[in-house]
Amino acid sequence: MTAASERPTLRYGTWPSPITAASLVEGATRVGEVRVDGEDVWWSEGRPSEGGRNQLVRRDASGDVADALPAAGGVDGTPWNARTQVHEYGGAAWCVRDGVVWFSHWADQRIWRLDAGAAEPVPVTPAPSRPRGLRYADAEVSPDGRWLVAVRESHDGDGETAESGVVAGEARNEIVAVPADGSAADEPAAVRVLVSGPDFVAAPTVSADGNRLAWIAWDHPAMPWDATQLRVAAFDPLGGPVGGTVVAGSSSGPSGPGGPSGPGDPSGSDGPGGRGESVIGPRWSADGSLLFSSDRTGWWNPYRARAAGDEWVVEQVVPDGIVGEVGGPAWVFGGRWLAELADGRIVASCSRGGSTGLVLIERHGVERPLDLAFTEVSQVVTAPGGEAVVVVAGTPTDEPAVWLVDPDHHSPRRLSAEAPAVVGEEWISRPEPITFPTGDGGATAHALLYRPTNPGIDAPAGEKPPLLVMIHGGPTSAARPSLSLAKQFWTSRGFAVVDVDYRGSTGYGRPYRDALRGQWGVADVEDCMAAARYLAAEGIVDPARLAIRGGSAGGYTTLAALAFGDVFAAGASHYGVADLGALARETHKFESRYLDGLVGPWPEAAAVYEARSPISHTDGFDRPLIVFQGLEDEVVPPNQAEAIVAALAAKGVPHAYVPFAGEQHGFRQAANIVRALEAELWFYGRVFGFDPAGHIEPVAGAVGL
Repeated sequence: MTAASERPTLRYGTWPSPITAASLVEGATRVGEVRVDGEDVWWSEGRPSEGGRNQLVRRDASGDVADALPAAGGVDGTPWNARTQVHEYGGAAWCVRDGVVWFSHWADQRIWRLDAGAAEPVPVTPAPSRPRGLRYADAEVSPDGRWLVAVRESHDGDGETAESGVVAGEARNEIVAVPADGSAADEPAAVRVLVSGPDFVAAPTVSADGNRLAWIAWDHPAMPWDATQLRVAAFDPLGGPVGGTVVAGSSSGPSGPGGPSGPGDPSGSDGPGGRGESVIGPRWSADGSLLFSSDRTGWWNPYRARAAGDEWVVEQVVPDGIVGEVGGPAWVFGGRWLAELADGRIVASCSRGGSTGLVLIERHGVERPLDLAFTEVSQVVTAPGGEAVVVVAGTPTDEPAVWLVDPDHHSPRRLSAEAPAVVGEEWISRPEPITFPTGDGGATAHALLYRPTNPGIDAPAGEKPPLLVMIHGGPTSAARPSLSLAKQFWTSRGFAVVDVDYRGSTGYGRPYRDALRGQWGVADVEDCMAAARYLAAEGIVDPARLAIRGGSAGGYTTLAALAFGDVFAAGASHYGVADLGALARETHKFESRYLDGLVGPWPEAAAVYEARSPISHTDGFDRPLIVFQGLEDEVVPPNQAEAIVAALAAKGVPHAYVPFAGEQHGFRQAANIVRALEAELWFYGRVFGFDPAGHIEPVAGAVGL
């Protein structure tokens, strides 16, 4: 470390840093789902250096770790890539049993089977009539090993008639049983439909005795965090589709700012105030009971359902309740929040106050937090032997990784490989939870503050740093408090960063999550502006150098803050929404009615959509903006970015546009991740009048910068 007397004094934003954009992707991986197969632990890894593909990794009982999917030889010569496009966001693209792995391949969306020791996978599902027309997710192998039970999303167009209940042109979502041996690859009729009818289905799971099937179902306009039902039926792949018995949950969901769309299913709870009940993550216990999470009390908490004749009796696992979220928004398939140990105790992830840790629930229903350093946990599964759990977890100084946790001995053991450290811990800016007034009556919001941190540099006396207000997507998501080198890229260069959990975010209970209902483009914008004002008033940041950045829904909030507010001097929109009406008309099925609750029913509330669309208010745009967009994005199509860029060009507002061919909703390829980060740093340097350290290529075609 450099002695204080020897440290140079440099302006904020110009600090040199070893955390380069390239260092974020060199050897970097994104750990996804974890699964246990006998004595082996498996997980998925997203690898930017391999074109963003998802590899499957196996760690055996001896500790040897190896990649499972061949490096080459996939469909049309593309690398094998375990990634599904169901709901566009995907998740749970694979499953494993006895060393055999089944996975959805990104290039064609068919399920493929890779036997232990085999050189190449073989197809399991039939080829669709149109490219990528049949997509699969959330598969598991039936206890007898004969069937894959999975969610299938059909884009072939079959059955899209008024009589079928499917909107013309809309995908069909069903639960199907696929012969695990691959016999359906050339015989489509061998795939059996188990559940059909609901707009959406998820989390199919078969009881250990093979007799029952459980799943989650919900209908438009609800999202899975609004109102879902847990259903159970006999598992009979050779029978016809079943409706099942409602065990928990409700069919009521928000149709707009006013409340639920209907009276709800009398066999399910509508939750406090008739708002709907979100049930997620069902898992069978060995005794035939079902574990799941429900937010009926205002927090996602664990419940257990037991069969009593033809009925199901539901009880809260912790009778006094847990003030915390044992669950999360099901944007992707494959969430795991609960794991039952062999002795009947439960280990669960639990979010409180912007941080997620682990809790142990004793058999008599008392919960206690495990004293661990984890601040983010995204997967919890029972480990081999049943005495511990395997989790994906991170800390403020460790990016998320795969860990083995014995709840009786608090010394987690890392299972996934540890990448060489880019910097020492003295470079790491730790998150500081803050709560601040929003200006909306007595309402408050939450955020994580990261201060500028560079052990080799001093800032000029009296200078305050520029601030980047970061906005998560969703908007029903949350700030992530584990180590992110993408945040440290900024703090090590002299930026302050605040990651805002605006009203509508997850992790603070259902009322806080519902506070954005009917208020998207209002409450989120107010909260982000309030966070910036608060930090400026506290003397922490420079009030003249406030910038806002976000992706997807966060990109919309960025654009709205610039169109309707005067707090920020600049903004960066990553695949953000500019035209709410166009999004409602054009987006994919999963989110096609999402805005009913966030804005209002479409098209009845068309005037509100226009009033809150940044593209309709470019007269208020006079601050510089940089826009990033994947050209294959089907969630927020490129025409959204192109429209706002054209409007800024017509008005003469300084701006830059950086499109990426071959990218979808979020950037996965190493070169594009690097370019986006460097281009954004270049942009802030131009706006705030400083020269960033190192050589950064200017953005071609930038206007007025």
